[in-house]
Amino acid sequence: MRALSPWRARLRAARPLALTVVALAAVFGSFVLWRHARDASAREAPPAAPPLTVAATVARAGMEPITLDAIGTLAALRQVTLAPEVAGRVTAIDFEPGTAVAEGARLVQLYDEPERARLASLQARAAYAKTQLERSQTLVPMGAESRRALDEHRFDFAAATADARQVQAVIAQKTVRAPFSGEIGLRRVNVGQYLNAGDPIATLTDLDTLYVNFAVPQKHLGQLRPGASVRISTDAFPGRLFDARVTAIEPHVGERTRNVSAQATLSNPDHLLRPGMYAQVRLELPPQHDVLAIPDTAVQTSQDGETVAVVEQTDRDGVGTVAIRRVQTGARRDDRVAVLDGLHQGDVVVTSGQLRVAPGMRVKIALEGAPPPERPQ
Repeated sequence: MRALSPWRARLRAARPLALTVVALAAVFGSFVLWRHARDASAREAPPAAPPLTVAATVARAGMEPITLDAIGTLAALRQVTLAPEVAGRVTAIDFEPGTAVAEGARLVQLYDEPERARLASLQARAAYAKTQLERSQTLVPMGAESRRALDEHRFDFAAATADARQVQAVIAQKTVRAPFSGEIGLRRVNVGQYLNAGDPIATLTDLDTLYVNFAVPQKHLGQLRPGASVRISTDAFPGRLFDARVTAIEPHVGERTRNVSAQATLSNPDHLLRPGMYAQVRLELPPQHDVLAIPDTAVQTSQDGETVAVVEQTDRDGVGTVAIRRVQTGARRDDRVAVLDGLHQGDVVVTSGQLRVAPGMRVKIALEGAPPPERPQ
């Protein structure tokens, strides 16, 4: 075996050392490059975004007027469909559709000449019977006539008078009169038309006073009282309110709806409102004390229930963390809603922009009203 030359031996001995030096240089270079890239990235990274600003309010307890909204229907205090009591032919119509009529005014006349002729005959017979009765009453005490004749004349007079009154009643039935003062509706008959008993002629409605029929859930039965104030509004007169008072409450609860039917009475001197109209009813309930109320815009409703966004752990700059809480709400009034469970007095509640926040998100509050209470960090 040939012996290596001295220089080759030295080269082979130095090779591991050279490899080690190269490896260390590569590691050092990689570290330098990584550090340089990290510093450059840190210099180029954008600053952290500021917290999102949201509008919020502080939940406070106090005396809260309570209202209850319901859907109602207007009904007439007095309304009838006019119709004849007996059959006959129309000979006169004494009203114009859509006009006011007074109580007792003649509206429609049916043909009654046969009845009037019979009445004249019966009245003549009654007058003759009366004369005979008076003559008998003079002759009987003198003994010129028997008492039996006096009784017969008395019977004839009474029978003739009763027959005349019966015919007078039929004649009165052939005259259709207004049973009360009111506004008459569209005419459904014409002169010369034959009417059967009960055929409709027109409707008569008293518009001076109306009923408002509505229903409320049974849980409010204890707060419902006769005399309670009711505000009525309708889309026929936007922005106008009409005052009414509860006058009657149904003594039983509906088995299917579990609602209590109530009725309010409404004065309608201008005849603006009409029976059958749809109305929005706002019932004024007795005010409650120590009620926690927040704006209704703070409550979000979904299939999981009602929730609010609360800002917790706020610092002196008004920056805090969002938490979503489930709440139970009560009665509403105007733009505020009572919260029965889920909130405490002093909680900061987001009133707008809830869709932009999420649980755990940092936000800055723009408080409505007084500054938020300081909370321990």
